[in-house]
Amino acid sequence: MEDKILIAQEILAKYGQEHILKFYNEFSKEEQNQLLDEILTMDFKQIEELYESTKTKPNFENIKIEPIEHVTKAELSKEEIEKYTKIGQEVVKQGKLAVVTMAGGQGTRLGHDGPKGTYDIGLASHKPIFEILCDNLKQAREKYGIDIPWYIMTSDENNEETMDFFEKNNYFNYPKSAVQFFKQGKLPMLDVNGKILLDEQGMIKQAADGHGGVFEAMRKNGIIYNMKERKIEWIFISGVDNILAKFVDPVFIGMQVAQDKKSASKSVVKAYAEEKVGVFCQKDGKPGVIEYSEISKELAEAIDEKGEFLLGDSNIVNHQFHISVLEQVSTEKLPYHVAFKKANYKDENGKIIEATEPNAYKFEAFIFDIFSCVPDMLVFRVKREEEFAPVKNKDGKDSPETARKLYNDFYHLN
Repeated sequence: MEDKILIAQEILAKYGQEHILKFYNEFSKEEQNQLLDEILTMDFKQIEELYESTKTKPNFENIKIEPIEHVTKAELSKEEIEKYTKIGQEVVKQGKLAVVTMAGGQGTRLGHDGPKGTYDIGLASHKPIFEILCDNLKQAREKYGIDIPWYIMTSDENNEETMDFFEKNNYFNYPKSAVQFFKQGKLPMLDVNGKILLDEQGMIKQAADGHGGVFEAMRKNGIIYNMKERKIEWIFISGVDNILAKFVDPVFIGMQVAQDKKSASKSVVKAYAEEKVGVFCQKDGKPGVIEYSEISKELAEAIDEKGEFLLGDSNIVNHQFHISVLEQVSTEKLPYHVAFKKANYKDENGKIIEATEPNAYKFEAFIFDIFSCVPDMLVFRVKREEEFAPVKNKDGKDSPETARKLYNDFYHLN
């Protein structure tokens, strides 16, 4: 133990992070061990580089930004729909499809104390979000006679509570053997001077590393290996907060298979210039997404010759990949994007500081950064009212109220 302390002290001194051991003597032996292990396994060089990245803003001046080609589902002919449906249904029936739901977040913005997936959005059925999503799989089970594997990415913060919720609700009558949980990675949060923040207990304050961390997390947790054992070939990945996400879409699957596209994403037309969604584009000839926090006002408002948004395909985080893509990118480090957030922390005097405005840097990898690694991708434009009902804010846009209306309208429940 003494050797570990000495090594940890040496590392922290080298990187100017000595304050991390400030409350070490107040911890239990187990907590001390945990803290030392975190220090000894942490990449402080990477943390330095991440802090340096906060000093520059994304700059697209030297990057050629162009609209991306897309296929509009509503414009497909009856014959095309039938062709792709048949191909997609065979994929499902043969057990080659799996679903991944990224559910590492809490429902804090909704005023909900718990994992976002456990939130009741106020439907007449009072189904929580997880059950609404699970209905996709139960419908597919009834239609195709197969249990599609469901992998759910949680976080340190909500893993235990999420698993308990599924147990308590009997997995919403979906086979427990078809559901597997795994935890996403995390990174320390930094203050404006590059110092690692301490949480309210005095331990290293860490935050989930973004939905782009799903690939590395799948590799580290043996999920990709498990998929290969199950003979899975196609993986649909989406977030937990879109209650109209269509997990099993034979047309989408069939088109991807028929066109031999290893990477595919669904989009909806951007509703208005300032909508808080990333938009698909071509960056120097390669597919990508510009996040809403990074796009300039001019680019967000740009109009093409048809009077439509130049970059009008919104990313709704509905992605589908061939398993070979997951194998490839799970070993690569995606770039991290900077977010400036409010974070409560314990200062060096032991005082808990409650943030009233953004005061800390959080670093997130975004799933769409893998698109440049798989340049031949399909962007499949669908109707917002059929496939995009996000639950993000307590009130106003993208709230339970707006999501409920979209859901009820789609299922004719009004």
